[in-house]
Amino acid sequence: FSVSLFLSFSSFSLSLCLSSSLSPRSFSLYDLTPEEQHELENIRRRKQELLEDIQRLKNEIAEVTSEIENLGSTEERKNMQRNKQVAMGRKKFNMDPKKGIKFLIENDLLKHTSSDIAQFLYKGEGLNKTAIGDYLGERDEFNLQVLHDFVELHEFTDLNLVQALRQFLWSFRLPGEAQKIDRMMEAFAQRYCQCNPGVFQSTDTCYILSFAIIMLNTSLHNPNVKDKPAVERFISMNRGINDGGDLPEDLLRNLYDSIKNEPFKIPEDDGNDLTHTFFNPDREGWLLKLGGRVKTWKRRWFILTDNCLYYFEYTTDKEPRGIIPLENLSIREVEDKKPNCFELFIPENKDQVIKACKTEADGRVVEGNHTFYRISAPTTEEKDEWMNSIKAAISRDPFYEMLATRKKKVSSMKRH
Repeated sequence: FSVSLFLSFSSFSLSLCLSSSLSPRSFSLYDLTPEEQHELENIRRRKQELLEDIQRLKNEIAEVTSEIENLGSTEERKNMQRNKQVAMGRKKFNMDPKKGIKFLIENDLLKHTSSDIAQFLYKGEGLNKTAIGDYLGERDEFNLQVLHDFVELHEFTDLNLVQALRQFLWSFRLPGEAQKIDRMMEAFAQRYCQCNPGVFQSTDTCYILSFAIIMLNTSLHNPNVKDKPAVERFISMNRGINDGGDLPEDLLRNLYDSIKNEPFKIPEDDGNDLTHTFFNPDREGWLLKLGGRVKTWKRRWFILTDNCLYYFEYTTDKEPRGIIPLENLSIREVEDKKPNCFELFIPENKDQVIKACKTEADGRVVEGNHTFYRISAPTTEEKDEWMNSIKAAISRDPFYEMLATRKKKVSSMKRH
């Protein structure tokens, strides 16, 4: 702009000089001497050259300005396109973590390195924390390295175990499979001991105590658990876990008080904030349930989790209409007018009422009155899947199973 203005001004000044030098009197070329005529021709030629130079510079400035504007809009378009692809990648990740990561890598939005993917999951912008947990829990070599790098991004130095667990378990949602939980908690225990050397005798101790804290959180804050453990019981259940020795009682009391005063905040991005447990539902879906006193079939949304079967009137309900603890129950297929039926019952005791509770229309919570729960699934396949899932929930608790295995390992090491 400055160059253009300067040249324009120069052109104007030259024109002014020429006009002023020729305007005092009217004359013709014949009034000038040959030298003067020659000089005038030179001035006119020079003026034309200057005007052409000015026009050429104006054209060049216009071209450069246009290129700058195009460059800006091109970069903007590229950024917009990139942002759209990143958003699409996040959506794909939330639906299928492996496909989402593959899409981001193929579009050069993510490097195919475990550290880069770990950083992406750790930042977690726009990512479903259940999907993060599913990806981190996979068993193949690359995912295990991503899990290692992900855990390394957490800084646990000078945090007590509950504080570290709060931080760790907020960065994703623990998956429901016992083997995945085992790998992730093993990685956590190793990182915690690395950040805090000397607190525990081994990573096994940290692992066992971490699970004891998780179960304590569920026992203290799940409204369905009536028998709340006292601090003495928490101390007792953790005896001998420190390579055969006991942990300091003050440490255990502090951990107990921390959980009692403030439950873990669990990522609830799957729309289900019913339970204070770390398991995703083992299964959920619509089923028909036969009434207790009034034998009518009602459609209910069932959720199987934490060794209990919960049912709701609507999927959006925050509180269940009924809770059926599965402890001491059996399941069997039955014939009924309704297709695909099965029922929950107390073996060898037909007339005993199952220990369960339900919410009345006025909000009162009352004991159930079922001697059996008869349920109808929409299809044969769904009936089989529900029965298998319930059988698995009745037969074992993965938390206790993993803890028993690890405690057995610790005690055998002590003997040797």
